Amino acid sequence: MKANELLNQIRAPWLQRVSVSIARGAGSREGFSQQLDRLFSCLQQAVTSGNPAWLDSVIHEWTGSPTLTDLQQRHNNVSDLLNKIISITNDVAIENLPEQDALDLLTTVMPIYTYALEKTARLEMEARVTYISNELAEMQQKLERLDRSKSSFISVAAHELKTPLTLIEGYTAMMRDLVSPNSNGQIDTLLNGVNIGIQRLRQIIDDMIDVSVIDNNLLSLNVQPLWLSHLFDLLKHDLEDVIRERHLNLEIKPFPGSDLWIYADAERLYQGLHNVLTNAIKYTPDHGRITVDGRTLPGFIEITIADTGIGISPEHQSQIFEKFGQLGHSNLHSSGKTKFKGGGPGLGLPITRGIIEAHGGTIWVESPGYDEEKCPGSTFHILIPSRTEPTDPKIAKLFGKLEKVQPEPDGKENPPTDSAAA
Repeated sequence: MKANELLNQIRAPWLQRVSVSIARGAGSREGFSQQLDRLFSCLQQAVTSGNPAWLDSVIHEWTGSPTLTDLQQRHNNVSDLLNKIISITNDVAIENLPEQDALDLLTTVMPIYTYALEKTARLEMEARVTYISNELAEMQQKLERLDRSKSSFISVAAHELKTPLTLIEGYTAMMRDLVSPNSNGQIDTLLNGVNIGIQRLRQIIDDMIDVSVIDNNLLSLNVQPLWLSHLFDLLKHDLEDVIRERHLNLEIKPFPGSDLWIYADAERLYQGLHNVLTNAIKYTPDHGRITVDGRTLPGFIEITIADTGIGISPEHQSQIFEKFGQLGHSNLHSSGKTKFKGGGPGLGLPITRGIIEAHGGTIWVESPGYDEEKCPGSTFHILIPSRTEPTDPKIAKLFGKLEKVQPEPDGKENPPTDSAAA
């Protein structure tokens, strides 16, 4: 009861001091004074009952409508206001009450103010978290719309470019037919250059279409039985000229799992592995080394493609698997497809990731960092499910009777059973 009597003694000077110190303008001061009078009454009820929750209604009302500016600039307006009120309460009590009475009153009301501050801080934090969550959700929606627009543009552009490219290819072929065998050889050289450009454009367009298909989850797999060792042999043969031109050493090691009969899309896996090897070639200096190895894991075959190239910074190791995710300045790239640091549209590795994930696997890269002088290198890890049984009943019926044998060292396969041959 004594604390309430002491509060009554300081009520008028407290209301006057807080109103003058905090409110601005006569109109706002009048409205704010009513709020302060309510707060003081709730404070008295809390002191009488010993329950600080009497202040909850005022706290909820004050913290319930923060402005957009407050949220953007991270202002804690109500917490700051309560801190000022606590300071003014301390000053008013000392000025208007005997020393012992002031100490008794402050000892009683400070725990109530502390409760109010903690609750206010929590409510303001919840309001800010809600605001940030809404902002992030809105940003995510914008990014998704942008990504869909980008995918739509890629799809439309790729299909629209195919028609004029086919015309150019057709007219180039007719020009070659019209050229006399005894004519100037420079024309053949020019036409060969046009054909090379056409092939490069067609590959870029095909990559754009593949990216669009992967983005829209429309990539279909033609699952057939295969041995990874056969794909590696084909890759080594197809990249032989490039490896020789760049004076690189490509070593494909036999590893457990490379001779395992598995079911996958051979054409798509070849495309994905070719993209990774081409990437290793582009970012490995001449006379460097590229090593293909692997191992078996429970349910998976792991393929590693390691190079002695310039490496990849840790912060960029996920970026390279995004569409158009090129590192460095594009104007510093050389124009050759397989030359050192050769440029490109940045679609190969994203396509590879889509192909591997469509098989139920995953791909990632490890590298100590980027350094063009020390060349720390990079290692790409590819996990492919080691499915030894087809999931499609039609495929199972077609290949179910084949004898699952390992290829012989000379590359020849054991003949199938008579029933399969039939």
